[in-house]
Amino acid sequence: MKFWETTALSKMNREQWEQLCDGCGRCCTVVFEDEHSGEKVQTNAACQLLNCQTCRCSDYPNRFAKVPDCTLITPELLANDKQREDLPYSCAYRQLAEGRPLEPWHPLVSGSKTSVIEAGISMAGQLIPEQEFDFDEWFSE
Repeated sequence: MKFWETTALSKMNREQWEQLCDGCGRCCTVVFEDEHSGEKVQTNAACQLLNCQTCRCSDYPNRFAKVPDCTLITPELLANDKQREDLPYSCAYRQLAEGRPLEPWHPLVSGSKTSVIEAGISMAGQLIPEQEFDFDEWFSE
């Protein structure tokens, strides 16, 4: 049995927890929330720390100091249905919290760090840096 099949999310150690992230970059994009409807819309603008080609954070240990609204995934967040649903359906944390198995393309299952890219789940190469995103154009549409 694999650790993610036998260990509750709330009981995982830091190393196990970090291994669950498949590095897709989907939670590292700028998201807008409509102030009237509450609907959240994901853009193709990447967080200022995200490498758009690899979908890896350029300063992971200091990300919360540099980007205060960086997504912090915790067992408490996952226990909250509304907050959990803000995560991508493909997110391993969400999958496990909802009792679903990890997908075959997840690096822990496939044994390959590139399987998430090969499966088309990763945002690698699809995002632009936040500082290059045209917010005026986005809001004028």
